[in-house]
Amino acid sequence: MREPTQPRIYGSDHDSADPYTTLSGREYVPLDGGPLDGQLLDVTGLTADERTAGAYLITPHSTYGPGGRASYGPTFTRPDGPWVWEGDVS
Repeated sequence: MREPTQPRIYGSDHDSADPYTTLSGREYVPLDGGPLDGQLLDVTGLTADERTAGAYLITPHSTYGPGGRASYGPTFTRPDGPWVWEGDVS
């Protein structure tokens, strides 16, 4: 199997034909650190306030086991990305 040259898109199905292809007209931010490190998050539909707040993302590898959540958000110095891991939440 070939190694992907692009990061995986967060939320893509594991059996997806190509979980590494970004879609034209969509905006993505990279996730930095934690269990989702290196993946891209589609933030196209988020408002400015939602982007500032960040998100709790479901992950198969968290402190709380499969289905736990990891908190990711922008930093003050780089509000447009990447979003950094802030820790796991239950």
